[in-house]
Amino acid sequence: MVLLHVLFEHAVGYALLALKEVEEISLLLPQVEECVLNLGKFHNIVRLVAFCPFSSSQVALENANAVSEGVVHEDLRLLLETHLPSKKKKVLLGVGDPKIGAAIQEELGYNCQTGGVIAEILRGVRLHFHNLVKGLTDLSACKAQLGLGHSYSRAKVKFNVNRVDNMIIQSISLLDQLDKDINTFSMRVREWYGYHFPELVKIINDNATYCRLAQFIGNRKELNEEKLEKLEELTMDAAKAKAILDASRSSMGMDISAIDLINIESFSSRVVSLSEYRQSLHTYLRSKMSQVAPSLSALIGEAVGARLIAHAGSLTNLAKYPASTVQILGAEKALFRALKTRGNTPKYGLIFHSTFIGRAAAKNKGRISRYLANKCSIASRIDCFSEVPTSVFGEKLREQVEERLSFYETGEIPRKNLDVMKEAVVQAEEAAAEITRKLEKQEKKRLKKEKKRLAAIALASSENSSAPEECEEGDRC
Repeated sequence: MVLLHVLFEHAVGYALLALKEVEEISLLLPQVEECVLNLGKFHNIVRLVAFCPFSSSQVALENANAVSEGVVHEDLRLLLETHLPSKKKKVLLGVGDPKIGAAIQEELGYNCQTGGVIAEILRGVRLHFHNLVKGLTDLSACKAQLGLGHSYSRAKVKFNVNRVDNMIIQSISLLDQLDKDINTFSMRVREWYGYHFPELVKIINDNATYCRLAQFIGNRKELNEEKLEKLEELTMDAAKAKAILDASRSSMGMDISAIDLINIESFSSRVVSLSEYRQSLHTYLRSKMSQVAPSLSALIGEAVGARLIAHAGSLTNLAKYPASTVQILGAEKALFRALKTRGNTPKYGLIFHSTFIGRAAAKNKGRISRYLANKCSIASRIDCFSEVPTSVFGEKLREQVEERLSFYETGEIPRKNLDVMKEAVVQAEEAAAEITRKLEKQEKKRLKKEKKRLAAIALASSENSSAPEECEEGDRC
């Protein structure tokens, strides 16, 4: 006969339940399925052995974290050792999570089982839990679950805000969208202002510069020698500024009204402001990449690294990918089309935008993309799992890719990976120690300022409290 116990974790505490003895655990499945919705019948099969309530919400959160990580908490250990039979071989403990089951079996020696009839029993316990425990109502159980759920979620997202890769994903997506919008709007300005000054399109190729000039020039007939210096400042080319001035005097464009010019200038100013915002956003992206993924950005560049992170969904997901997946990341359609038609699979995806692929010869593009994907995979793992991320490994990996490119072109043998990584480890330790010292110094300054601020507040409050007492003494006199 097998004595089956079931462990149930709830927001209010641990519950240990016992089932009637059977020869085979599988024989219980039809009975449990039949009576799981009926409380009276469910009581005939399952009885509560012990209930260990959590003393506070903080203790509940600690136990929830321990269960999720597969660690046996002291509260759980005490419950099992106190209420389970001493003969461990005859006891079978049913648990919902295989990780906590493995931990209990390893540390306490009880045989654990998951799935099958255990899942059905836990479903019934979850449904009738407020009836099994005396003094617990359905409403209070729901409130406890809600509170623990919020605390657990808050604890899980309490990480270093400087290393949040969500901001990188949003930034690179916005940057791509801005590029498309700025190009569309710039073409609209070119076409619109081209009716009045068509020669300007041939002289100025850059969209942002064209919009600034359209905003500055306005009516081409008012352009004269006095504005030549400003034109040189905008174009950063004296020859182009002179060509614009000459073209304005012999332009074939049509005359337009003042109200049309006002609309063109207004729209041009919007496009210019978008271009300026795009530059500031790119600067922000570079700073975030240097904080979150310094090795990846040093190896492949900020823009390509950010696109890889965005396509993977997060830096952690990218770190979990093998190098073969990183190599074709972004070329999924081409891959599945090649598999379907039994054609050649793509050699590269998003990493094609790096400078290394373009510099390689046609016959070496596949080899260098495979090598680069391997290094990107290593860099993303270093960035994801290192406590103090630095760009040292990324710079060393970049040197290795450069050496491999040189090897393909000239045959010069590159350094061994072991030697390069030994150098990188030494330099990374020095860089990490320096960063840690700076952070500690900043923290000391912050605490000093905070101490001064609190002292000033305490002094102000003491002065305010003593003022009414002085007034009362004055009134008595």
